[in-house]
Amino acid sequence: MYQPPHFREEGRAVLAALVRAHPLGLLVTAGPGGLMANPVPFLLYAEGEHGVLRAHLARANLQWRELEAVEDCLVVFQGPEAYVTPSWYATKRETGRVVPTWNYATVQARGRPRAISDAGWLRRQVDDLTAAREGGRPEPWAVSDAPEPFVAAQLRAIVGVEIVLTEVAGKWKMSQNRAAEDRAGVARGLAAEGLAAVAALVAEPRR
Repeated sequence: MYQPPHFREEGRAVLAALVRAHPLGLLVTAGPGGLMANPVPFLLYAEGEHGVLRAHLARANLQWRELEAVEDCLVVFQGPEAYVTPSWYATKRETGRVVPTWNYATVQARGRPRAISDAGWLRRQVDDLTAAREGGRPEPWAVSDAPEPFVAAQLRAIVGVEIVLTEVAGKWKMSQNRAAEDRAGVARGLAAEGLAAVAALVAEPRR
């Protein structure tokens, strides 16, 4: 990933927070079947030097066989993003030397994958994933709410994915290369368009 120094994000807690807030990662492999990419909901575990991602794929999705054939894979997590018009820059009024751009936050995670068919592992993974998404709801659904024979059949139809991460890279392109007056204008413009998440990141003091 292209990472100019002023857009590089290396804070591990910051990177992990984006992954947990935007867990639908794009799983990318380049194996015998060629390039493949699928959106997959992941859970990040604080294990090892860089963490571990766990998920599952439909058994009918042949990407799990690609994972068995490759030594590494890539998962891309996309955070808040928005188009930035030059009309928001104070510099436009002063010099006119401005162009449109796009602001975004993203995390790319690389690691060694393995495919897992163990029923106990799969049950823990779907339990963890369900708890992560249902835990804050007034009436959370649990896997145990479904009949056990149905759950067992569903587990036979999926394959687990575990990726021991070897590298995690973050890029926060949030107008850090602009003057303070331009950044303030971008934050105001984004907020006015209802893009509060991106506006907050632009306004947040960074390196």
